[in-house]
Amino acid sequence: MSDHKEIGISFFEKYLTLWVALCMVAGVLIGRFLPAIPVFLGKLEYANVSIPVAVLIWLMIYPMMMKVDFKSVKHVGENPQGLFVTWITNWLIKPFTMFGIAWLFFYVIFKNLIPADLAKDYLAGAVLLGAAPCTAMVFVWSHLTKGSPAYTVVQVATNDLIILVAFVPIVKLLLGVSDVFVPWDTLFLSVVLFVVVPLTAGTLTRGHMLKAKGQDYFENTFLPRFGNTTIIGLLLTLVIIFSFQGNVILENPLHIGLIAVPLVIQTVLIFFMAYLAAKALKLPHNVAAPAGMIGASNFFELAVAVAIALFGTSSPVALATIVGVLVEVPVMLALVGFANRTTHWFKENKR
Repeated sequence: MSDHKEIGISFFEKYLTLWVALCMVAGVLIGRFLPAIPVFLGKLEYANVSIPVAVLIWLMIYPMMMKVDFKSVKHVGENPQGLFVTWITNWLIKPFTMFGIAWLFFYVIFKNLIPADLAKDYLAGAVLLGAAPCTAMVFVWSHLTKGSPAYTVVQVATNDLIILVAFVPIVKLLLGVSDVFVPWDTLFLSVVLFVVVPLTAGTLTRGHMLKAKGQDYFENTFLPRFGNTTIIGLLLTLVIIFSFQGNVILENPLHIGLIAVPLVIQTVLIFFMAYLAAKALKLPHNVAAPAGMIGASNFFELAVAVAIALFGTSSPVALATIVGVLVEVPVMLALVGFANRTTHWFKENKR
């Protein structure tokens, strides 16, 4: 099995929240003062999917998918308790706590601050985030907490396989409960376009490069060439999205902060549920930390992609998923710091 290597979080990644904020501002200014640009980009659609955004999202996801070694799935049985924590947290708890927390804030606590129609859209965006646990940045979080690289790879590989079968029905169920109805075929098309296609391309590229050049070249020379590709694709996507979102944001600037509140609470809650469950099961810290991280963080690229495909670039649903990008990095860095300060909780756990 590949011993996945990371060099840690880069300057670009560390200040991702700043770049996201700057791109949000740039997009809003473009929409406000150069409206011809979003009008032109809005015409470049096929089957309600924005072609420029689709290309950028593939640019985001493809490099991440090349990192996933599906051969590692055969090692599932070597440490099953940690995987059970991950699977149960990600798929039986996280989507439903996200729905519950977001519903509580958008419909009850913030009832007088958010109109009912926007509350429904923001809830839909939160559902998309909650149903898409992290598959790429978790490599960074795991490295920063000295997590087991082999275990993290197995987590990511199995999580990607589960996404293919679980994401659509969970989203369909929770959006139905949220009184937001979308056709099955649109959801499946979104998963095919934004998971299956880049996943297949990444897997084929990985296999070809390993065969042609070897593992050392692939991990230390080829992959680093794509080091910032995902984030650049993400930031350019945000500029486009926020050029469409300008009026919504300018009319409701407070809503950015209001959306962030339940997302932050959900992130912290899920981390502690998985982290403390791992402690209770007496798992080592290098398994407990990545188990908490993969549940707490989101596959926000997929959430953004599906929000755009289902509701359009100008929808408040897409805005809610973008806020998830804005808050994730600083919150996850804080949780990394906490995990590193509590390694002594796991000193007695020898594996």
